[in-house]
Amino acid sequence: MQGTTTFILISTVSLVCLASDTTLKKETLSRPVRLITEEELENYNGSQDGQPIYMAINGVVFDVTTGKDFYAKGAPYNALVGKDSTRAVAKMSLDPDDLTHDTTGLTEEQLESLDRVFTGTYKAKYPIVGYTARRMFNEDGSPNKDFKPEDQPNFTLKLEL
Repeated sequence: MQGTTTFILISTVSLVCLASDTTLKKETLSRPVRLITEEELENYNGSQDGQPIYMAINGVVFDVTTGKDFYAKGAPYNALVGKDSTRAVAKMSLDPDDLTHDTTGLTEEQLESLDRVFTGTYKAKYPIVGYTARRMFNEDGSPNKDFKPEDQPNFTLKLEL
């Protein structure tokens, strides 16, 4: 309880310090890196009203709830949510075989399309809420030394993991 009170007090003081006159300056605050398992991701598939809708691309998990007209249950792109749909986004496909993280065999054009959509649409429009294990860890469970969170430019593996 004391830790919570201290956190609230520090947060309040921080907000007051950021305020200039009566306006609050927008500042990007670093959030902790969050690992979202495939099982957990499946729970955010748009099937339950009032629950966030998550979609992963390149191992980055986005909250696409604001696009619920596209991603909620019965919406045109609902098949993409609740999983890592990297291949489907690259191919602009809703084929069940493409609803996977696997990019093996994609053409250079498809990979370029994936990069454009990932950066120009998802990163520009939807908040990042976490990362999949495939993004953060190697197959043997060791930390992926090349992992760099998309939303935390000052992140270092040594300090965070």
